[in-house]
Amino acid sequence: MTRQALPRVITITTDFGHKGPFAAVMKGVILSRLPGADVVDLVHNIPPHWPPEAGFWIVHAYRYFPAGTVHIAIVDPAPGNETQIIIAEKNEHIFLAPDNGLLAALFDQPGSNAIYRLEPDKLAQFGIHDPSPTFHGRDIYAPLAAEIAAGNCRPAQLGDATGEWTPAWVDKPTRNVDRVDGIVITVDPFGNLITNIEQQLIEGFAEPIVHIGGHALGIETTYATSNPGDYLALINSFGVVEIARAEGSAAAGLGSQRGAPVSVSDGLVA
Repeated sequence: MTRQALPRVITITTDFGHKGPFAAVMKGVILSRLPGADVVDLVHNIPPHWPPEAGFWIVHAYRYFPAGTVHIAIVDPAPGNETQIIIAEKNEHIFLAPDNGLLAALFDQPGSNAIYRLEPDKLAQFGIHDPSPTFHGRDIYAPLAAEIAAGNCRPAQLGDATGEWTPAWVDKPTRNVDRVDGIVITVDPFGNLITNIEQQLIEGFAEPIVHIGGHALGIETTYATSNPGDYLALINSFGVVEIARAEGSAAAGLGSQRGAPVSVSDGLVA
């Protein structure tokens, strides 16, 4: 990609929430270094200190941005510790995140991985000195993302290449002949339970049945096929199994939250 073709798009994913100026300050740093950049809030309401959800949304959202987009993802259970920062290139996108398992699911996706560990002594050349130990988002991630998006450096210039990274906190779904087991990875604002079971894992099932909290649900095509108050399962717009309640909250009704076990079986085989 030539420098003229760089999209100058930067996304930010954090567990900062919307109380306080933290995400906005990161955007201010980016815009100070790269005026005119398109800075997009991907999500800031990740449950505090839980990298798997951030990784899930990165995997399922980055492909909707133009090639060359720089994605910052910061969910760190122990900010200020010795967790290294990794900078990765995959499928023509660039990612910056702590090496704490957040990007492990991304690296398992199809496509080659080019991963580098940031060398702190590289920061000075970009005017980054004495970063705060508790706000790396402002003092390291934001300025580096701006420099990369501006075309002033490439990930390979910021550290040594590595083929190792911290594994994901959440196991991949498991599948046998007629059953897939996974978990609820996140709950959306409507109380829908979004799982980590991808559609392709159950494509061979003649009659997929979703099991959660003592309920067995067939897979519908849309929310509108159920009566108010009914529970249903479907393949959502991100291509994963979701459990919902028509005009209600599946999370509240079932008493289920992230981490709850979910399975899909083939009803014709059982």
